[in-house]
Amino acid sequence: MSGILAIIIAEIIWGSAPPIFKYSLQGVPPFTLAFIRFFTASFIFMPFAYMRWKRLTTIQLVYILLGSLVGVVINVSAFFVGLELAPSINVHMISAAGPLVLYALSIFVLHEKPHAQVFRGMIFAFVGVLVIFLAPLFRDGFSTGSGSVRSVLIGNFLFMIAMVGGVFYAVINKKIIKTVDSTVIMSLQFFVGSVAFIPMMVRELKDWSFASLNNAGWVGIIYGIFFSSALAYFLLNYALKRISAQQIGVFEYMKPVIAVLVAIPLLSEFPDVYFIIGSVLIFVGVYISERHPHFQRIHTKIGVRG
Repeated sequence: MSGILAIIIAEIIWGSAPPIFKYSLQGVPPFTLAFIRFFTASFIFMPFAYMRWKRLTTIQLVYILLGSLVGVVINVSAFFVGLELAPSINVHMISAAGPLVLYALSIFVLHEKPHAQVFRGMIFAFVGVLVIFLAPLFRDGFSTGSGSVRSVLIGNFLFMIAMVGGVFYAVINKKIIKTVDSTVIMSLQFFVGSVAFIPMMVRELKDWSFASLNNAGWVGIIYGIFFSSALAYFLLNYALKRISAQQIGVFEYMKPVIAVLVAIPLLSEFPDVYFIIGSVLIFVGVYISERHPHFQRIHTKIGVRG
């Protein structure tokens, strides 16, 4: 199998994840689903991690724990709770601004020199995210005060938190990926993250039992463990050995399209005019920024997964 085919399959899996997980939340609570997914996935990676195990330094362990905090606990918590409140098709469009967030952080935190071309792209993408984020207000009016409007706004905000968590997760793991095997990193981070979900899961189990688990819930559990976690990450690592990270970054833009194609028949979620306008602005902004070599180097550092 070629590296290109491997990354295409992986991006299809991750692109489909938001609508599939939103569908599955009809049958299983979010933190229970998160615990089952990452606890089981950690044990799938564990035999491979054991074969590649090397003694970890203190700083490597710290990075692994920080990565678990931002990339599993914060990212997934915000992602799953957001799915209960907002359309799943918003996830990948908001996440598309991730490289621009990383670039902005490099300016304000690391005091790197800003580039006019990238800044212009950032403005387009920011306005696009804002259009999608505020779509409920544009669509239903500022004076309605309806619970559904507030819910979608909160959900979109949680998607942004998930996106920022994914950015920091990639940056943190980048620090150790060359010295610690990826299966070791994922096995430990998934296990630690799953343990952190236990208190929230216990609270959910007061009002929900596994006897209530239906087909929708099983879809999310099976998809999360075997496809979105195990298979997709295996394919990503397979592709990384055969094609460049920059080539892989190009396929990131499949995910919003895949999400829409899955969400329409599965959830009856259709893009409205605000989603289309926002999406166009985001893609234009990213395209403008991508043409600058400095931004291309930034983009290869991250990739928000499902």
